[in-house]
Amino acid sequence: MWTSSPPDVEMAKQEKVKNTNLDDWLPITSSRTAKWYYSAFHNVTAMVGAGVLGLPFAMSQLGWGLGTVVIVMSFVITLYTLWQMVEMVPGKRFDRYHELGQHAFGERLGLWIIVPQQLLVEVGTDIIYMVTGGQCLRKFHGLVCQGRGCKDIRLTHWIMIFGSVHFPLSQFPNFNSISAVSAAAAVMSLTYSMIAFFASAVKGAHATAAIDYGLKASTPAGRAFGVLNALGAVAFAYAGHNVVLEIQATIPSTPDKPSKKPMWLGVVVAYAIVALCYFSVAFGGYYAFGNSVEPNVLISLEKPRWLIAAANLMVVVHVIGSYQVYAMPMFDMIETLLVKKHRFTPGVRLRLIARSAYVAATMFVGMTFPFFDGLLGFFGGFGFAPTTYYIPCIIWLMLRKPKKYGLSWSINIICIVIGVVLTLISPIGGMRQIILDAKSYKLYS
Repeated sequence: MWTSSPPDVEMAKQEKVKNTNLDDWLPITSSRTAKWYYSAFHNVTAMVGAGVLGLPFAMSQLGWGLGTVVIVMSFVITLYTLWQMVEMVPGKRFDRYHELGQHAFGERLGLWIIVPQQLLVEVGTDIIYMVTGGQCLRKFHGLVCQGRGCKDIRLTHWIMIFGSVHFPLSQFPNFNSISAVSAAAAVMSLTYSMIAFFASAVKGAHATAAIDYGLKASTPAGRAFGVLNALGAVAFAYAGHNVVLEIQATIPSTPDKPSKKPMWLGVVVAYAIVALCYFSVAFGGYYAFGNSVEPNVLISLEKPRWLIAAANLMVVVHVIGSYQVYAMPMFDMIETLLVKKHRFTPGVRLRLIARSAYVAATMFVGMTFPFFDGLLGFFGGFGFAPTTYYIPCIIWLMLRKPKKYGLSWSINIICIVIGVVLTLISPIGGMRQIILDAKSYKLYS
């Protein structure tokens, strides 16, 4: 005899079908055809961005000894925590960072722990990239027009010009559809990093006056706050973890060929490029300028003029790609919320309005608060340190349960302590730098 299914079972089936169809539309899960090299250039694009240009300035606030230790130690810690995220739960795939958090902390608590941090990181990064893109366009214009009497254009307008590019780019449906943009960005990041390094090395080798490698600030309070701001800037530079699982979600996965293998190969290649870019720019830029280096090392470099102009244009191309890589998980969250909670119909109209609104909002905030060095320190400490330095370690201890006081347990505890300290102290330096910059800043200048 035929019997109907209970209403709750039918509703569960309908919800499952709806979620499956939604996953076929959302930007993170709609395309799973990526190769290992997609992982490589997406990770390079996500990590090597505005942060690498601020590393010489961080060195000027830390000095040779502490600066070298902090940058190298951060590289080792973040490579370890990135490996943890890829290897965390054998046989189980997580498409988003918050899904890993929910697996570890529970459905509700996992969302509350991970999602606010991801929002802060991804929105904060996109705001900083708006500022970086505008600054580098302005610098390019200044170098090209030098001696030609060109009219000066406000930074606000340059940020608007940079932001306008993202309105059409944001309509690309998923990660794989922006792979060409991301690949171009990754190539640009390596190229302008090498330009910054070689130009700095040449300038340092031909310096006519002694270079001051003392700490940038002259007062004890200034030095202390400078160290805090520098720690946050370094944390910002190693921020790719927030999109790692979302990148891995684009790679096909089967029990025989899990996605973690091509993902980890891509990560290793990406981190080799990161090491080349970070160490060369950080040490080369500080070697050339000492404590007189600007928050963006390309602003300090002037000669050869055509090469520095080209490097600034390369940064613009790179941060265009980086903006999109960090925006894609945000689009995923926004569209999921609008469809699931507010019952909007998935489609082109929803995507056009939601994504355009996000681009406009980040552009407006970037125009209003264009404080590059302070923003790096504040967001780096407050938002990036938790998701990069110690949340993966906490989850590892909860899920893998290594032997107490053993090697694995001790390493994770050390990473957690370092990450928590960064989270607590470095935003103080970043906020102070923003306040100092704001004193001399004219709104929308």
